[in-house]
Formats: sequence, structure tokens, C-alpha cells
Amino acid sequence: MRVTEIIENTPSRVSLLDDFSGYVSAQRGLSAHTDRAYRGDIEALLAFSVRHGATTLDEVDLGMLRAWLASQAAAKRSRATIARRGAAARTFLAWAARTGRIASDPSVRLATARVPAPLPTVLRSTAASQMLDAARDRAAGAEPLQLRDWALLELLYATGVRVGELCATDLRDLDLAERTVRVLGKGAKERVVPFGVPARDALLRWLDTGRPALARPDSPDALFLGARGGRVDPRQVRDVVHRASAAADVDDLAPHGLRHTAATHLLEGGSDLRSVQEMLGHASLATTQRYTHISAERLRSAYALAHPRA
Repeated sequence: MRVTEIIENTPSRVSLLDDFSGYVSAQRGLSAHTDRAYRGDIEALLAFSVRHGATTLDEVDLGMLRAWLASQAAAKRSRATIARRGAAARTFLAWAARTGRIASDPSVRLATARVPAPLPTVLRSTAASQMLDAARDRAAGAEPLQLRDWALLELLYATGVRVGELCATDLRDLDLAERTVRVLGKGAKERVVPFGVPARDALLRWLDTGRPALARPDSPDALFLGARGGRVDPRQVRDVVHRASAAADVDDLAPHGLRHTAATHLLEGGSDLRSVQEMLGHASLATTQRYTHISAERLRSAYALAHPRA
């Protein structure tokens, strides 16, 4: 296939990229966000290839791939962006070779960029309690959005679910008697996550008083609604968490920070890695192990402050 057909608005381009998107979303189980990012990455790669003399997909070789990634580094792209673009190229070219669109996959010898994995920022248990207690106090007046925000924050901290998972949760996914919520995670993997009594109490108040006040005849079956009765979206959840951390005078936090905080506090409380991995929906135990480093750092800090021979 001619590369110029792919970077221009032609039927060949649409067909190829649509087929690749279908593979990424359906067979690889990657998210819609990753699908969009990969598609943009491949368009950028092919445009670079045309500028450097490639006329067909088979002419996109290892040298061209390396030159493309080097140009990203020269343009001061972050290491995470370069790593993702390398992953997109490998995924695309492996798929193209397997489906007969190119004779062989040139990316098999493309090195994987190492991305530094900084330790996530988490709240101390006292700061987390301070933020949630403040949200509960603001909800005392039974204002619907304040009730929603309290329940939303309690559930995020209690379960460690991702913000997208929270927004996608429906009423039928919640079991208040068992204190569990069913979420659909990455790769379309379903898991059931427990939560505690404080989250249950906040959810009961929201479902009894707050949600009925916001629901409209055409409202979705979503657990959490926005001010106009539609499903709450990730941007709204981020705003809630930022406002709550500011109001409680704790470190500014994003929803993923509450996920990090929940995982760290579980491990500090004695939970085993495998249980936390299952609760968070991590595909790899190595991802969960990051939180043991946070606990170790805190232990070292406490030791340095308290032990007479530290």
C-alpha cells in the first residue's frame, strides 16, 4: 500500500486506520483513549516516512522508525510520549505484517524506551480522613450535589477505582447489602470491589435524597449524575476532588491520587499484594508493588525521626 494514500484523506487511509482501530479496541482490549492516541501516532509516523522518502508501507524500516523516535526526542517530547509512540508503531507494524499488509515487521528489533516510574503522590491517612470528613460536613444540608460529592469521594477512596470506572458505574452495579460495587476495568475485565461502612452511609444518603433530586425522566441508569441529570463525567469528578482537597487544606489531589492513597493505606494496614492487585484491577503485580516503596519510605522517615540511633 502506498504511504501517501494513508496520510491523505482517501478511502485507503480510512480503511486501514479503521481496521487498525478495530483491532486495537476489540482484540487488544485497549481503551478508546489509547485507540485515539495510537491512531494519531501512526498518522504522525507515516507522515514522517513520506517526508523521508518512503512510498510504500514496506519501506518503513527499522532505520526510519529509529529516526522518527529520535526526532520526537529532539522535539522535547516527554519520555512517556516517546515510549507510547514506540509502542504504537510496534503494535501497528506487527498487525500489518500479520494481516499481510507488509512482508515483515521491522519493529521487532526496535528497543523499548524506559519510562521513569515516579512514586505516586498519596495522602496521609489523617489528611484523607480530614478531606472526607469535610465533604460529609458540607453534605449535612442535604444539597444534592454536596451529597453526590461526599458519596463519590468516599467510594473513590474506599475502592481505589479509576475515575473512568466510577463514571461508568450504574445503579445495578451497586450492592449496598454486601457493600460491593462491580466495575468494568481495562481490557473489559470485570471485577467486584468491596467498600466500607462510611462509603455505604454516604451512598445511602445520595441515593435516598440527592440522586432523586437530580434525576430527570431521560436520565441514564448511572450511579452518579451531574447537575442536569446526565451521567457524571471524568472532568466533573476531577473538579470535585480538586475542590475537596482545597477545602480541606490538604495536598492538591486528582482522582488517581485517591486510588494511589487507597492502595497505599491498604498495604500499610497489612493487606497482601495479591489482594490489592485484584482490587485495583492491575494486570501486573509489578504495578501494585510500587505502593510497597511508598510504605517503605514512610517507615524509613518514621524511623529516622523516632529511633535514637537512626
